[in-house]
Amino acid sequence: MPPAPPPVPKTEILDSSATSGALATDGHDPILDPPPVPATTTTLVGGTISGVDRLRNKMTVQVFGGGHWTVNFDERTHIFHNGAETTQLALKKGERVYIDTQLDNNRHDIFARNIRVGVAAPPADADGQIVDVDLKHSELTVRDNINSVPVRFAVDQDTRISSGQNPAAFQDIRPGALVHVRFAAENPNRGLAREINILATPGAVFTFAGKITYLDIHRGVLALQNLSDDKNYSIRFASARIPDVRRLGVGVDVWIVATFEGASYVAQTVNITKSAEALQK
Repeated sequence: MPPAPPPVPKTEILDSSATSGALATDGHDPILDPPPVPATTTTLVGGTISGVDRLRNKMTVQVFGGGHWTVNFDERTHIFHNGAETTQLALKKGERVYIDTQLDNNRHDIFARNIRVGVAAPPADADGQIVDVDLKHSELTVRDNINSVPVRFAVDQDTRISSGQNPAAFQDIRPGALVHVRFAAENPNRGLAREINILATPGAVFTFAGKITYLDIHRGVLALQNLSDDKNYSIRFASARIPDVRRLGVGVDVWIVATFEGASYVAQTVNITKSAEALQK
């Protein structure tokens, strides 16, 4: 009796219900497609390209004001040359660039959302902490939040300075203060500050209300999504000063009064509420 012939290969076509657990329903392929653009704050930085690694999609930028940044780019990045969108071939050593940067929390890298090559300096924003104030030369130095690089800014008679909603003077700016600076980066060594908003000075008291997004009771650190500005703040606390500290947890609504001490916010009181949002109304 002759042996049985080998089975004929058969292709089966599965319907969408058979793969619903493996494929995204929005058309995004989690394996082949790049991840979404980071949802972090965008900061514009200017500088000169000092090196490009096209194999690893990285470039090194000598930032105006000092320091070198390593910036990542990929197919999500929009690159413009003299206003027209182009490819990464426009990124060359020695080119002057302005980059919309974001911190990629998943990899702790700096990601370029937009890169502009061969353009005049646009207005830019920076957030950071004052490390030095030079009253004699009308300059201040800010440590940038994204890359912790100190950047110098010049201040002149046209610079608008405010503290919250109130007008302020250059003499009101102190080392340790948190500031938001809007500047013109036309000078390769420093920017001219157009607007300076003092966000917090050491010793100032702030009230926060929202949900806890991170908690470490042993280290005395929590993160809170503040309802009034929808920002996440890291706040230190002393467990012994909170009577119901064991009731704290991620997702719990709290009302916190904290002092800004230069390096961090330190809670004076932490109250658990049924709804921090209701207290805000």
